[in-house]
Amino acid sequence: MTIGDKNTLTDPARFFATPSTPRQRQYEALRAYFLEGKPSAEAARAFGYTPGAFRVLCHQFRHDPHARQFFQVTSVGRPPGVRRGDPVREEVIALRKSNYSVRDISAALAERGVRITPAAARDILRQEGFAPLPRRLDEERPEHLGPAVQPPADVRAFNLDARDFVTACGGLFLFVPDLVRLAVHELPAALGLPGSTSIPPSHALLSALALKLWSIERKSHVMALVADPGLALFAGLNAIPKKSYLSEYSHQIPRAQTFRLLGAWQDKLADGGLVRGESLNLDFHSIPYGGEHPVIEKHYVAMRSRRQPAILAFLAQDARSNVFCYSNADLRKGEEAEEVFQFLDFWKEHHEGRLPGEIVFDSKLTTYAGLARLDALGVPFITLRRRNPALLAEARALPRSAWRVVNLDNVARKFRSPRVFEQTVTIARRSFRQLFIEDLGHDEPTILLTNQSTRTAKRLITRYAQRMLIENALSDGVRFFHANALSSSVGMKVDFDLALLVLASGLYRRLARQMRGYADAQARQLFRDIVDMPATVRVAPDAVRVTFHRRAHLPIVLASGLLDRSPSVPWWNGAQLLLRAPAG
Repeated sequence: MTIGDKNTLTDPARFFATPSTPRQRQYEALRAYFLEGKPSAEAARAFGYTPGAFRVLCHQFRHDPHARQFFQVTSVGRPPGVRRGDPVREEVIALRKSNYSVRDISAALAERGVRITPAAARDILRQEGFAPLPRRLDEERPEHLGPAVQPPADVRAFNLDARDFVTACGGLFLFVPDLVRLAVHELPAALGLPGSTSIPPSHALLSALALKLWSIERKSHVMALVADPGLALFAGLNAIPKKSYLSEYSHQIPRAQTFRLLGAWQDKLADGGLVRGESLNLDFHSIPYGGEHPVIEKHYVAMRSRRQPAILAFLAQDARSNVFCYSNADLRKGEEAEEVFQFLDFWKEHHEGRLPGEIVFDSKLTTYAGLARLDALGVPFITLRRRNPALLAEARALPRSAWRVVNLDNVARKFRSPRVFEQTVTIARRSFRQLFIEDLGHDEPTILLTNQSTRTAKRLITRYAQRMLIENALSDGVRFFHANALSSSVGMKVDFDLALLVLASGLYRRLARQMRGYADAQARQLFRDIVDMPATVRVAPDAVRVTFHRRAHLPIVLASGLLDRSPSVPWWNGAQLLLRAPAG
């Protein structure tokens, strides 16, 4: 007998005033509040509760019927409702003899409308002398619904046996004719990209490219479509690779192989006239990284107006077709100014030694010494000069008569009649043409710098204004191709992801040119109207027939002429692709 028990013998009232168990303490506190009418704070203090906890206890007792059953249990150590002779007891024993665990028993009885917890079932079985079940194999467990286990991707299991299925990714097959025409499947083996016996290099690249074309944000999100047979058929596999393989695959590709892939892709686009290089937009883009990693450096992220851990990427875009033609995310601090010359070497290598007709970029792309090197190489450029107090003071000191008004044509902007003052300046011992431009909608004048001496001021200003197209294309790449969705801190992997963006944007632009009215449409609009289209697929050994479901924009696909082509697809063992509209 404890000291508390002795006190209750001498003073029985202490049994109610100082309860010794949690159940009695709750009971006495609730009784004091609801029956005796004591204030909530006073009852809580008397029985050792905080005011907030006691209010929660009162709310549960008032609104939850099960809370009251807590005080109505008449037996201890035996589950209520399952005493000897109860039919539920016999059912529990029968299920255990069928190799059911206590959780399986609880779930099976719940399906019959009988509520019994796993703990209650365990007590019944212990009373009857049953030992706990040993660990069982999957085939020894009772059948129940669970996640479907998808087969591993293996090209050896791929076949074209006759079958029909419906796929949500029907629009992906619109890219297959261009993939065949450009012989994209030949690039991985020629460039030495990684692969394996089960997933050869060409199938691995097509699998990774499918995620970019279908606007899947992160590689882990492929698991939502891993059971779609259309996605696997697109890559020529029995099943699409899972997220673990896709992540590991991109880690295996160093910058040298990514560089060769971009070069081979550039050769493909050059043959089709999609990238001519008459004028190119160049820009840096900081891809923010939210974690901590010693490899990741801090860069200025414009969308957040601050410096933070980020991966710096260089992008080049053809101004005429708005196609990205080069990327590099394997940059470190101090290498930014040299990247434009690395790009020029890349361009010459894949365009018969020719330099671009013109490059347009902002003031942070390279240094003044870099501008002098570009001029010495004979590369025409247009850039902005950074404003400093001396230049602003010089612009403010100019008399009004020194300015002339220029009327801009074919520019969709509010300010079309800026004032311009033009002069020749010497920077890094080279002479350049400098234009102060006011009335463009900015508080301070814009300072344009170029080495083009014969081009009119109107054309220079108009061309730089069109550079905003790369900002729009970057925004499209960030939103649709998810360029900012980093799933890893390793720059090598991000570099390959950006290379896939370059390939995907080129394929989208080629598709857009075939769709009437969509030549200048951004990728996300083309995906929404044209590509995001389910289809019924009929597979046969010699042909794959893809019948698109009815959609509002299907007539545009029919008018494109894509359905009139029937290419033989090499990664389908030469089977033909037949794109069809629904009958009727």
